[in-house]
Amino acid sequence: MPHDDFHVEPVPGLPERPPEGEQILWQGRPNWWALTVQSLNLYWVVGYFVVLFAWRFVTLFDQVGMAHAFRVSFPFLVIGAVAAALLLLIGYVQARATVYTITNRRVAMRVGAALTVTLNLPFSRIASADLALRRSGNGTIALDLMDPPPLSYLTCWPHVRPWHVRKPQPALRAIDDAARIARLIAETAEAQVNAPKLARTPGETNIGADDIAPGAVPAE
Repeated sequence: MPHDDFHVEPVPGLPERPPEGEQILWQGRPNWWALTVQSLNLYWVVGYFVVLFAWRFVTLFDQVGMAHAFRVSFPFLVIGAVAAALLLLIGYVQARATVYTITNRRVAMRVGAALTVTLNLPFSRIASADLALRRSGNGTIALDLMDPPPLSYLTCWPHVRPWHVRKPQPALRAIDDAARIARLIAETAEAQVNAPKLARTPGETNIGADDIAPGAVPAE
């Protein structure tokens, strides 16, 4: 559901206070460095400009000498440094604007720096959760929904599973201690799905023990 940027959140990361009986189990946000590396391909961008620098330097070295070849090639390093700084800034802002929330009933994702959006994903709508774990313990948990997601891939990016464009999967991207959070989601979802559902059939009247007079025999 959309969320107004100028509305004061009663609870950080949620557009309104949780209803009675709903408890917040965990809140967190992406690791900004890991988000920049994974979603914005920081290493690839830096490597691209380093390769351009090396290629230009090697091709000119034997023609104009080392000093001149370095001066001509150096602008590629400057451009690469500027591009890396911009990516780092974008990754930091995106991470700081994001709040992931897990309650005993749903997963909520407040995402977006320029256009803030809050996704409320009840466990009853989540078919599965896939964990992509890195050696550092940081990882991404992608949520496969039973129904089509309410927003597009670009609207939710980078908080979606990479390359799943036709059927976007909202994802908790680049979170620390991802294995523990994945277990929390699995255990909470299982408890929520298996919880007994009580419903009253229309027309039925529930009679308590105090409603039966002493000595009376309930009708068959």
